Amino acid sequence: MSVTEKLAARLPILGNQGERAPVVAVVRLHGVITPTPSPMARGALNLQSLDSALTKAFEHDRLAAVALLINSPGGSPTQSALIAGRVRELADEKKVPVLAFCEDTAASGGYWLACAADEIYAHGTSMVGSIGVINSGFGLENVLERFGVQRRLHTAGTSKSRLDPFSPEKAEDVVWLRGILDQLHGQFTDWVKQRRGDKLRGTDEELFNGEVWLGARAAELGLIDGVGTLRQVVTKRWKGAEIAVTEPKKPLLAKLGIGASALFGSPADKILGAVEAVEHRAWWSRLGL
Repeated sequence: MSVTEKLAARLPILGNQGERAPVVAVVRLHGVITPTPSPMARGALNLQSLDSALTKAFEHDRLAAVALLINSPGGSPTQSALIAGRVRELADEKKVPVLAFCEDTAASGGYWLACAADEIYAHGTSMVGSIGVINSGFGLENVLERFGVQRRLHTAGTSKSRLDPFSPEKAEDVVWLRGILDQLHGQFTDWVKQRRGDKLRGTDEELFNGEVWLGARAAELGLIDGVGTLRQVVTKRWKGAEIAVTEPKKPLLAKLGIGASALFGSPADKILGAVEAVEHRAWWSRLGL
């Protein structure tokens, strides 16, 4: 037997095109949802970085379904809505089902992404939900005085300096902010009701108060369709299916967990990068991850 024949004998027999296994394309949605890139190893999610991976996932031959593998504590409401909207556009165009699988957490914006799927599954230990909106900041008005620094702030427009961290907090600014948060919360709630519909079980006060639940309880409340992993569900639904994982391309520095500003940025950029890293870490830490 020649070398060519030996190699050919080791190759799998593909058979006719009609006999080839179906494909379930998997897109990993791991990280904090933010419009800016992150130096953190866990990465960041936004439409710009994910669009190519999502498009590629829906272009597979023999595509039976697209699976979203989600591990996110949340982040930007706008990016959450943009990513979820893009998933629905592609799903409607290609007419294929979308399944979401929650790993450690699909909380806040992470759950917003999960609701883009036709079905949602989670592990029994997954943390799911947190259907709410949060805003945090610092009051630093006494810091500059302590170090003898004078700040000079000039604006055109009475509301331009709302919630300035170096100025005393104003009651009217807090009222304004609460109104914005309530509007965003309403949009989040409407999205969940639109996508989950009659599957939801529980009052609005119970479901939409920002609480987080483990997988089994989330299933009882109708926030997910069941407890199970990607391979368990796919193997049962599409026997012999090929699982094809698609991930967005990352720059070399991002693969190494290094932000570009860490090497080439100004001192101010480096400080901002460090602050963003702390904020990303805080998103995970609030869920104990």
